Amino acid sequence: MNDPLYEQITKLPFEYINAKLKDFLLEDSPHGDPTSNLTVGKSKITTAFLVGEDPAIFCGAQIIQALNKDFEVELLCSDGDPIVSNQKIAVIKGNARKLLRYERILLNLLQRLTGISTLTKKYTDIVKNSGIRILDTRKTTPGLRLFEKYAVTIGGGYNHRLNLSEGLLIKDNHWVASSDNFYKIIKEYNLKYPIQVEVDIKDQLINLLEYEIDAILLDNMNPAYARDCVQTIRNINQKVFIEISGGVTIDNLKDYIIEGVDGISSGALMHQAQNKKIKLEFE
Repeated sequence: MNDPLYEQITKLPFEYINAKLKDFLLEDSPHGDPTSNLTVGKSKITTAFLVGEDPAIFCGAQIIQALNKDFEVELLCSDGDPIVSNQKIAVIKGNARKLLRYERILLNLLQRLTGISTLTKKYTDIVKNSGIRILDTRKTTPGLRLFEKYAVTIGGGYNHRLNLSEGLLIKDNHWVASSDNFYKIIKEYNLKYPIQVEVDIKDQLINLLEYEIDAILLDNMNPAYARDCVQTIRNINQKVFIEISGGVTIDNLKDYIIEGVDGISSGALMHQAQNKKIKLEFE
């Protein structure tokens, strides 16, 4: 199997988490929290538990740890751990008013990321004996991309490019909009970034395989047609990364376990992930 093209997101920088939390606090309580100010004493100290209500693959430990600057935090599980219904995830102790400002932001993030890691684990379990990697896409929630791609790795998946600037993925609209000879462009490219080309029909492969590229994306093909294209590629090139994408879901994933394929990408890891229920209970 050939290795993925891009660096994997295996941790979240605390400075990034803290900056995001600051932005989210400003969004959710730009002028403070008048409800808590009215009902909770200014110096009230509380102990609260984060509790997972659904069976899941937990993700978000670093987000909880980032609260250390304001609270005493004790983690009771780690990212990637399976959790059961009503399992305590963490203990948080500190100023009650401040914790109430964080509550919804914290839960929104943990529920979202845990949902993605849980769904990704279901995908990776299906292909685990094949050697094929499950890849994410850029079909992420605006402002949450790094969080969500991290959650994919926690579920056992792999990261495709983080953004447009990291590498070249030439898609059908680029083929159509190209103002020059398409293959001439590829031939003269200096390989500063990884280069991948999307292919919709087998005929495109014949000329494409004459050039030095890092990866081929077989897009929106049925399993039989994809298998034929994979065989064509492998008869010529064993080192190019072959990715299958487009229309792959949890229901048809098994059909795309094809010998010679390196990765299967699916936007469903994000847009079909269901948030997992997590609550904050004050003691």
